[in-house]
Amino acid sequence: MKLKSADYVEGDKGLQYHIQCKIGDVARYVLMPGDPDRVPVISAYWDNRREVAYHREYRTHTGTYKGVRISSISTGIGSPSTAIALEELARIGADTFIRVGSTGAIQEDIEIGDLIISSSAVRLEGTSKEYVRVEYPASAHYEVILALIEAAENSGMKYHVGITASTDSFYLGQGRHGLNGYTQSFSETILHDLKKAKVLNFEMEAAALFTISNLYGLRAGSIAIVFANRIKDEFEVVPQDTVAKVANEAVRILHEWDEEKKIMGKKYFYPGLVKQ
Repeated sequence: MKLKSADYVEGDKGLQYHIQCKIGDVARYVLMPGDPDRVPVISAYWDNRREVAYHREYRTHTGTYKGVRISSISTGIGSPSTAIALEELARIGADTFIRVGSTGAIQEDIEIGDLIISSSAVRLEGTSKEYVRVEYPASAHYEVILALIEAAENSGMKYHVGITASTDSFYLGQGRHGLNGYTQSFSETILHDLKKAKVLNFEMEAAALFTISNLYGLRAGSIAIVFANRIKDEFEVVPQDTVAKVANEAVRILHEWDEEKKIMGKKYFYPGLVKQ
């Protein structure tokens, strides 16, 4: 693959270096699981699908869901690889991103199998700090939040909406011990400090996704299924079909609202728009 330059790492035909996709390969709406094996779980509900690329941790499917063109790409674990996917997807026409993942809850009332919709994220990862000062908020786009809420309501699933904490470490960064019980004082208190601050859960990608999307004028959100409750010391890997269905349905809802905005000549969605 011949690149234009070491600074602008794109092939002669617009092929993006890491995700191996070009303009036309992906839709404007992209669902972003971490695990490559979750991409076919998501796309199994589509009208049709095709695998566009599979390079490193980035597996990409594109198709249609209830008539809406849609893509899904895996990001691997963590914010650095998520930011790379976001950068390259945005350069080939995507503008709306929903992380679809698993998470560990840190509030007692959240059960295994519940869904968590992130309204914003505590920036405990390092990637977003490479883009903007730490005081800049990591907030999901309100339209994506609303679409995820509506989709979750329609599914009948139990869900929660609130603040997420994104870390770079699955172990000490989320209050677990390292090898041979290794720990630090900050790691011993982080879980309960965040619980007191009404943070709902730990995960590893949302903060960077939200921060960079806002900087670039894109839309982003996140929905995750609960695998663990850290306060109650529970952990169970449950099927991800539920979160896949809700994320797909949120894209359909967003498309419907986007079309309504176009018809009405509006830049922003608001509830009264669909009643006019």
